[in-house]
Amino acid sequence: MSEALARIAVRGLWVGFGSKPVLRGIDLVLHEGESLVVIGASGAGKSVLLKTILGLIEAWEGSVRVDGIEVVGASSAAREQVREKIGMLFQGAALFDSLPVWENVVFGLLARGRLARGEAREAALAALAEVGLGGEVADRYPAELSGGMRKRVGLARAIAADPEILFFDEPTSGLDPIRADAINQLIRRTVRGRGRTALSISHDMASVRKIADRVAMLYEGRIIWEGPVERMEHSGNPYVDQFVHGRAEGPMTASVAGAG
Repeated sequence: MSEALARIAVRGLWVGFGSKPVLRGIDLVLHEGESLVVIGASGAGKSVLLKTILGLIEAWEGSVRVDGIEVVGASSAAREQVREKIGMLFQGAALFDSLPVWENVVFGLLARGRLARGEAREAALAALAEVGLGGEVADRYPAELSGGMRKRVGLARAIAADPEILFFDEPTSGLDPIRADAINQLIRRTVRGRGRTALSISHDMASVRKIADRVAMLYEGRIIWEGPVERMEHSGNPYVDQFVHGRAEGPMTASVAGAG
C-alpha cells in the first residue's frame, strides 16, 4: 500500500527537549486496519512519539501526516481535527477522580457539546458494555475500581466517540498476567471488530504478541527494526533479540555499561 493511502505517515522526525534529541529521524507508516506496536526500553521515546503525532509536543523537524493532514507546524484547528480522529487509552487509564465512571467515558463528547447529558450517559453505557462492564459501574468513581476495571473504563472512553484510529499507551502496565490478557483480548477484539487502525507502545512482550500485526523497535531515538509480529522472535537483529527475550546479556546491556 502506498504512503499516500496511509492513515499515519511519519518522515524524518526529530524531537527533543532543550539541546537533547529524543527521536532522531524517525520514519514510520501505519496503514488502514493495521495494528502496529512500537517496542523499546523505558526512556526510548515511545510516549514522545505518540504525543508528537497528537500535536502535544512540537517537533524539531520532519513531517507527521494523519490522513494527509500535516501535524508539524499545524494550526490549533488542524491539530484538533487530527485529535478528533484518534481515541487514546492512556497509561494508567488517566481517569478523572472527581467524575463518575460514565462521565469519564464521555468526557470528550460532553466537552465538545456533541451530546446532551442524557444521550451521553446512554453512549457511556453502550461503551462500557462493549468492554464487559455493566451499568452498575456507571455511577462509581475511579477510586472504587480495581486496576483492571480502570483500564476497561479507559478503553471505553477511547472508543466512545467511535474514532477511526486508536492509540494504546502501555495498555497492560500494572496489571497481573490474567487481567493483562483480558485487556489484550479486548483491544484485539475492538480493533478487529470495528475495523480500526491502532498504534500502541509497549514493553510487555506478551501484549505485543497478542495485539500486533507489525512491530517496530525504537532504540536510542531510531527505529532499528520493523516487520511482521511473527518475524519478531527471529529478527536477526541482536538488539531486538535481547529485548524480546528479556536477556540480561547483550548489546543493549553493553551500551548501558559503556555509557557508565
